[in-house]
Amino acid sequence: MLEEYNKAYKLGKKDYQARLVKGETPTLKVLDEILPARGTYSECSLGLVQIPIDQIVGTKTEGRSNAFAGNFMPILRENTEFAYKWSCLAKSHVNEGIRDPIKAYEYMNQFYVEEGNKRVSVLKYYDAVSVPGFVTRILPPKTEEKENKIYYEFIDFYEVSKVNYIWFTKPGSFAKLQSLAGKGEKEVWTDDDKLTFSSVYSRFVMEYEAAGGKKLTITPGDAFLAFLTIYGYEALCKKTANELKELVNKSWEEFTLLEHENEIDLKMDPNREKKPLISRLLTGSKKLKIAFIYAKTPGSSAWTYAHELGRLHLEQMFPEEVTTVCYENIVPELAEKAITDAIQKGCNMIFTTTPAFVQASVQTAIANPDIRILNCSLNTSHRYIRTYYARMYEAKFLMGAIAGAMTENDRLAYIADYPIFGTIANINAFALGAAMINPRAKIYLEWSSLKDDDLGKVMDRIREKNISIVSGRDMVIPEDASRCFGLYRMEDDMPRNLAMPLWHWGKFYEELIRTVMNGAWKYDDSSTEKKAINYWWGMSSEVVDVICSKNIPNGTQHLVGLLKETIMRGEFNPFSGILYSQNGIIQENPQGSLSPEEIITMNWLCDNVIGTIPRSWELNEQAISVTLQQGVEKGL
Repeated sequence: MLEEYNKAYKLGKKDYQARLVKGETPTLKVLDEILPARGTYSECSLGLVQIPIDQIVGTKTEGRSNAFAGNFMPILRENTEFAYKWSCLAKSHVNEGIRDPIKAYEYMNQFYVEEGNKRVSVLKYYDAVSVPGFVTRILPPKTEEKENKIYYEFIDFYEVSKVNYIWFTKPGSFAKLQSLAGKGEKEVWTDDDKLTFSSVYSRFVMEYEAAGGKKLTITPGDAFLAFLTIYGYEALCKKTANELKELVNKSWEEFTLLEHENEIDLKMDPNREKKPLISRLLTGSKKLKIAFIYAKTPGSSAWTYAHELGRLHLEQMFPEEVTTVCYENIVPELAEKAITDAIQKGCNMIFTTTPAFVQASVQTAIANPDIRILNCSLNTSHRYIRTYYARMYEAKFLMGAIAGAMTENDRLAYIADYPIFGTIANINAFALGAAMINPRAKIYLEWSSLKDDDLGKVMDRIREKNISIVSGRDMVIPEDASRCFGLYRMEDDMPRNLAMPLWHWGKFYEELIRTVMNGAWKYDDSSTEKKAINYWWGMSSEVVDVICSKNIPNGTQHLVGLLKETIMRGEFNPFSGILYSQNGIIQENPQGSLSPEEIITMNWLCDNVIGTIPRSWELNEQAISVTLQQGVEKGL
């Protein structure tokens, strides 16, 4: 087997030289040299486990490091005793297979060999997948560093799954994988679960790397998680090799998008610039047939009702250029079927109006690249669709200011629905607005989407706290006679409306359609930068507003008007100045303001908010389906 040794030797020397050129250490990493100070870490035995060969990156002590290049290939000549022993091991592997466990240490989910370096070298040469080994885990102290957080999330995941061959580069990914695999937060995987997952993941990695995945800077785990988000775990388990290969190739831009830190290109205002005439003629020559996909009916849902008003506004504004259709009461499982039906009926632009439809939207967009598909969600990073939302936090800030002025006992209630991106900013903006007018104001936070809870119980808790000023759902539900919407005062159990925030989806859709008609749509495309596009318009675009009732004093209405003007002109950001959360200071610069990205992704509550952000297991079934796509839990 000396011939095989010489081949391995050449691979080792090539890797050795390449690392020298890059200024890297050319031999194996040594665990003893990278461990934190003794006494700051702990050790625990994992027993006998299967160690992924690709994750064995070095040796425990310096003594063996100089016999191998950094890729574990030998660099000692063939006339050495080392070469003879390596060759004997190679022969044994070919004839019988290497079965003796190695002994190794695991640190940050990478493995360092204490006994069995030559066995690992031979197995790497022959492209083995794993090797049995007795493993000792080294636990570093917990820190706020990203890699450290990811590692401790991995430890929690490993405890229930015993899966050690997948890795991610973003916090929250292991918890998301557990959820996408259909498991509860601490639900233990069965042996069948492990076998099924190993099969589908290994098949995906094979197709992903065959398509060029090794050239990307993300991990195969990152790509797999994005793939799961689009197609679903159960569906992927049933795919044939050819089907999987086709889907991987079609989804490639989703993987390349993950390489970029700034994944989302936020469009903060409509693009009203008219493009060259030839562009407008080419873009606008085809009439638009637009489909709206609703999760509920306009009569039973304030959210759907607001979008339906937007659809009707479009028909009124563009009677010759636009026709629309709508699909009502669509559950997420049937959303793809509804979108496909709309395409078959000639629709060339589709709005899916809830984050729960993201998966179906992306799947259909990949299969129909010429159709414009937009999903109403925030902080959703997909290359094949565009997303849109409104900066409702601007209106909520004004609502908070009104509430702070109207309260008689400094107590305010805020009823939120889903703990998703955007909602947390709305809560905090309301709290900041109240504090600006009334520094003593406290906001008691309630959630309408908790498991085994309802609005009646929520209102009982509010009454028990002697709170009369309440911020509830944003607008009226047509089939519900209740006046408990917007900002209202409870008087003898009867709501007296004070103000309501307005989602002017009609204006939003009008402006968006004009970008298509004037040729600006394709100029919004950031394809050269591989960014996802999210339209996030606010008061300056007239898609968000606050309507005040006659029950608000004239002076307060005047103040609200002044604040609104400063926000519209971009002179004031509700999240500016010194900001405190429940756990400490968020921003200490009195002249600073949070960036749009920081506002979107905030996962903290202001210090004058009494309440918490619920976790997924606390929510009802409908809320879980929404938060799976848009939930802020992964950052908590």
